[in-house]
Amino acid sequence: MKKLYFIAIYPHQQIIDEIKIFKQDLALHYENSKALKNDAHITLFPPFSREMELESDIHEAFQKIDTNISPFEIELNGFGSFANPTNPVLFVKPEPNEQLNELYLKVNEKFNFMKYSFNPHITVGYRNLTYENFLKAWNTYKDREYKTKFLVDKITLLRHDHNWVPIAEKKLQTL
Repeated sequence: MKKLYFIAIYPHQQIIDEIKIFKQDLALHYENSKALKNDAHITLFPPFSREMELESDIHEAFQKIDTNISPFEIELNGFGSFANPTNPVLFVKPEPNEQLNELYLKVNEKFNFMKYSFNPHITVGYRNLTYENFLKAWNTYKDREYKTKFLVDKITLLRHDHNWVPIAEKKLQTL
């Protein structure tokens, strides 16, 4: 049986809760309920499908990711968007961050079987967000202020079992 997996960074619970308020606003005012299904995160490697019998290989590759990086802060600052008419996305923007890019490259060394352009963001609205509703939401959010920061001290491997479930974590640490 096939399962979906992905690798992500999660902010602490207070930020997840704050971003959920934006997601609830999109569900209520812009008919975008799908974004409520997932907690706020930054994707390091997007969802991929594998036979569940091969899950030990995924765990092994995940544990081999070089996380010899000092924990670092990510600053979130305002909102951004991908204005794709067929699949628009509204998101919270992280400031450019060298350590985040370095961490992505280290993940990509072990998980490189799929091309993926790394464009870090925390999704607020997507999937069942129509382009018309996206434009209305973007008009509301483009100049809205939201600033916070969080410490990245681990990465998480998740499996989809009706919901995304963490199945492994790897701490960042300098040796």
